[in-house]
Amino acid sequence: MAHGDIGIIACRSGLPFAEAIIAGLEHQYQKTCPKGTWLQSDLMRRGLDSLEVRLSNSRSLTGGMNLRRRLITGLKGELFPPRHFRLINYEEIHFPNGEIRAEILESIRGADIYVIQDCENKVDKFAIDKNFVAGRHALDAAKKAGAGRLSAVLPYLPYSRQDVPRGRQNVSAARVIRDLESDGVDQILTLDVHNPAIAGICEKALFEDLHASKNHLDYIIEHVPLENLVVCSPDTGAVNRNRYFANVLKTELAMIWKRRDYSGDNEVDEMQLLGDVRGKDVLLVDDMIATAGTLIKACELLKEQGARDIYFATSLPLLTHPAIDRIDDAYERGIIKQIIGTDAVYHGGKEFSDKHPWYVEVSVADYFAKVIWNLNHDMSISELLRYKPAA
Repeated sequence: MAHGDIGIIACRSGLPFAEAIIAGLEHQYQKTCPKGTWLQSDLMRRGLDSLEVRLSNSRSLTGGMNLRRRLITGLKGELFPPRHFRLINYEEIHFPNGEIRAEILESIRGADIYVIQDCENKVDKFAIDKNFVAGRHALDAAKKAGAGRLSAVLPYLPYSRQDVPRGRQNVSAARVIRDLESDGVDQILTLDVHNPAIAGICEKALFEDLHASKNHLDYIIEHVPLENLVVCSPDTGAVNRNRYFANVLKTELAMIWKRRDYSGDNEVDEMQLLGDVRGKDVLLVDDMIATAGTLIKACELLKEQGARDIYFATSLPLLTHPAIDRIDDAYERGIIKQIIGTDAVYHGGKEFSDKHPWYVEVSVADYFAKVIWNLNHDMSISELLRYKPAA
């Protein structure tokens, strides 16, 4: 490894995603073992372990026995390379007055550390600001503990929608980047950031914007009927994303044009459909879903224009209140068939999906694990940012 062992620090709200990343790193590790041989089996590993122990405990080792023990030890190293990654023993304490303490309970000196935080975790119910501060405490603790390289893994980058200066407003997205860089972060990993230009704010840290498109497309190709499908961009800002999906899926592309009332609460006051969806199933794709108000209006417009089943794929299922109530109602009315989200925002896993049959979760944790593995080994991640059909 070019940057030392991989250490995963899981903030409290980031623990579900961190555990899934560890499982993904295990998949990457398995690829380093010899393939297509019985020597990979757990039975073989246990047998070698047992034989090594017996030889080590022998009171009278001849030269030949010593040689056999060294050969067995060497064989184990070749067949089962050591796992150079682990979930770091870490504690995050929340005091009654709201203060936070972060403590790393083992040595991480020289390690390649990735701090995982899900600022939108819907189960812990901490505010975004509190989760972001908790993540910064973890980063600070790791820096002071001698981490060799430090990365912040924030699938949802807080304040990423506040990226354009207007009047006397602050630019909160820039503030977040400056905070992370002041914490000594070398890399920032996020998922489908709202505005890719945010990467240009970074002056010190590398900014890696990952994409959930492959994970979504693999699911859609396997589970969504394609023969009668139209991809429809929910607004002009998502056209490129939806055009990409339409090209891969070889479908027609439609678009919804919106006019917003910027004099008030930024509400959409007019929508028009550009394209034909009559008698078609429709797929809409966007980076995130918040309160779902605009999405439901778009789906109602599509239904009025003769659409059949409507699917919505999103990288960041924020589902801010009252989104769930709205989608429950729309699902009951037959307005929307399915929301295809990811585990970048934790909602409770299978329990949430069982309660809300319109929700399907595809995992991006294995994808993040591949990126982390490649970054640790100084390997390119360009191919991981492009869509390839599932093997």
